[in-house]
Amino acid sequence: MNLVTIDDETRMVVETIRRFIIEKVQPLEAEVEELASIPADTLAALKQEAIALGLYALNMPEDVGGGGLSNVAMCLVEEQLGQTSDALIRRIFGQVYPMLMACTPQQREKYLLPTVKGDKICAMAITEPGAGSDAASISTTAKLENGEWVLNGTKHFISDGDIADYVIVMALNDAEKRARGGITLFLLDRDTPGFHVARKQAMMGHRGYGHAELVFTDCRIPEDAVLGEVGNGFKLIMQSVSGIRLGHIGARCTGMSQRVVEMMRQHAATRKQFGKPIGDYQMIQQMIADSAIDIYACRSMVLDCAADIDRGLDPRDKVSMIKVFASEMLGRVADRGIQVFGGYGFTKELPLERIYRDARVTRIYDGTSEIHRMLIARNVIRNGLTL
Repeated sequence: MNLVTIDDETRMVVETIRRFIIEKVQPLEAEVEELASIPADTLAALKQEAIALGLYALNMPEDVGGGGLSNVAMCLVEEQLGQTSDALIRRIFGQVYPMLMACTPQQREKYLLPTVKGDKICAMAITEPGAGSDAASISTTAKLENGEWVLNGTKHFISDGDIADYVIVMALNDAEKRARGGITLFLLDRDTPGFHVARKQAMMGHRGYGHAELVFTDCRIPEDAVLGEVGNGFKLIMQSVSGIRLGHIGARCTGMSQRVVEMMRQHAATRKQFGKPIGDYQMIQQMIADSAIDIYACRSMVLDCAADIDRGLDPRDKVSMIKVFASEMLGRVADRGIQVFGGYGFTKELPLERIYRDARVTRIYDGTSEIHRMLIARNVIRNGLTL
């Protein structure tokens, strides 16, 4: 927090979330991991408590019922959220996508406001079997016929797609223009004829919430179901994705890494081998030191970039760097954590093996490390290194 100045109110919000996570959320992790779901009564109680404390949908503006936090403050919050599982974060603190701010007044009443209040769940349907990091190559189509949009296509790996009340669907309305005016976002209700959840896709990690394949077969939705403007969907996504990557990956990876290092620290001080604490051995010290260096570097990058966004700058190149560094950093720290704990680190008695599995996907979603490195290199070659 030395990198930025934060006010007392932000400090209080961050501390409140920190305590809430440690005292009430982390104790649920093992049960959620075992059941691959969250007990409904427990979830409802914690969600209502989070709402009562003003901790729900903190990323959204105050005028729609959100927390109205700056990007710097939100990243400090995301650090704390990162110290538990994504499943619990989504259900207890809300997953509200910022592109919903493009809703019309009528759409706000139907979609945005209920989502911010926690009454509705939204899923974001972008990824397809043939379109991952290259989102502009989607094949799901939207055609305007007789005053209705007709959607056809398949999406997969859609988080919460199995339970969402509605879905934000990215579809191709002009195959020639594509990302340059040919992609549109649509709001589609769960009960729309022709829409169905084909299957839930089992994952290596991130248990406790669904990842689904969604199929759209001649789904007819009203002409005014467009989110934003026709043809402006790709731009709207790109305007929102930097903040999502910065918080959900950069800050959360930082927070989870901090949790791992704290576990390493305590274990190194109490676990003895050959008559002394393992923390006295230089090899263990090196793993802890390297992890501390990684976390400091990542945290500095995240807060610097968040401050840029708060100043109105467009730091998408920095965000790509953070996406690569943070995701790979968490993998390194989690691996070191398991090594420090030895055999116990490999068991399910500790959260380390879950963290290790959950960490792996951060190098894949929201653009793979390889794609982001390519984007970074292209910009440096074209414009030089501008930080």
